[in-house]
Amino acid sequence: MSLLIVGMSHRTAPVALLERASFGRDDIGKALHELLEGEHVHEAVLLSTCNRIEVVADVERFHGGVNEVSALLSQRSGQPAGELSAHLYVHYEDAAVAHLFSVAAGLDSMVVGESQVLGQLRSAYALAREESAVGRVLHELCQQALRVGKRVHTDTGIDRVGASVVAVALDAAAQVLGPDLAGRRAVVVGAGAMGALAGTTMRRRGLTDLVIANRSSANAARLAESLSGRAVEMAALDAELVAADLVLASTGATGIVIPAEVIERAMAARDGRPLVILDLALPRDVDPAAAAMPGVTYIDLEHLRAVLDGSQSQQDVSAARLIVEAEVAGFVTWQRSVAVAPTVAALRSYAAEVVDAELLRLAGRVPDLRPDDRVEVANAVRRVVDKLLHAPTVRVKELASVPGGEAYAAVLRELFGLDPDRLDLAEAVALPAELTAETHP
Repeated sequence: MSLLIVGMSHRTAPVALLERASFGRDDIGKALHELLEGEHVHEAVLLSTCNRIEVVADVERFHGGVNEVSALLSQRSGQPAGELSAHLYVHYEDAAVAHLFSVAAGLDSMVVGESQVLGQLRSAYALAREESAVGRVLHELCQQALRVGKRVHTDTGIDRVGASVVAVALDAAAQVLGPDLAGRRAVVVGAGAMGALAGTTMRRRGLTDLVIANRSSANAARLAESLSGRAVEMAALDAELVAADLVLASTGATGIVIPAEVIERAMAARDGRPLVILDLALPRDVDPAAAAMPGVTYIDLEHLRAVLDGSQSQQDVSAARLIVEAEVAGFVTWQRSVAVAPTVAALRSYAAEVVDAELLRLAGRVPDLRPDDRVEVANAVRRVVDKLLHAPTVRVKELASVPGGEAYAAVLRELFGLDPDRLDLAEAVALPAELTAETHP
């Protein structure tokens, strides 16, 4: 196992760069195949959210893997690799496991504790499986990451730390429109996961006049019905902007959905009433030029990053981090144990073959040996071999739990001339049941 994560997030890159580097669903499939066609990447999952783009991979060589993933991100963002490297983070082996588990737990999110990223990771993993980009290594890693994320949200109060980016955005909107949002009219542009989250959160905040606009009228109608709102076509957006107090945009589009001239026309017909625009999409849905228009308060992800502070409950965050640390240690120990299992099995198989050969030779040399004596001799020989092998096999498993421990298995293979690949050990090293629990955020 050579795990590698290369990516960028709100912590390392400006929103403009994240926008250029983001991937749509169709783009992700092509990107995964491009990575797998390279020399070093064997498995890959591409996670692209509103504030992070990262590739989780199983690679042949560290530097080769970093170069191939970096080249993909460079090509996507249009940023030369040398310049892009300043915004990239790289995690390898144990650090990669720790990073992914932290992401799944919401500890690396813009709003610490938000749970949406858990669903996004699950979707990224499912898409990679559809594209046949996931094998044994990333299957085990992603399944465990999802389980860890669910456990953190179940066993700690981290959900109280920061409900979601939407909640923080609405807090910012309330500073303009007033603390009581009840009675305000809101337009949600986009009927996907973020749109549903936005609508639900708005309802909780007292907004009763809710309009859903989406390219797919069926999806808009479905979400509007669930929220007791009203669905409109995108063509009707001009009129809705005139009447709205608040607009929240979060679609999966790759370009501007609400141009500056549309907002300008709406503001001209509003008689000076203020309009708050929350653009939570990446890339942006709303032309940033709207920020300069009189009466418009434009809040995007870059603004939210500046607004968010360290007010999270340290106790809840600490509890979540302890869970992640324990889960990382357990997973890494198990993985290293799995790595040496083929060698241990090959050694025992080799010893069994030697014993069987010698017993067969004994039968030829002493044909008159009584059956019960023959059984006793065979059992004695096998007991001796088992005792001789017990200490080295147990010890090599223990040593495998420390960094570099796989080297001891390599020594065993060299000393005994073992070839683990000739054994069918898939079932022997299957993931334990406690590491394969259902993982639904």
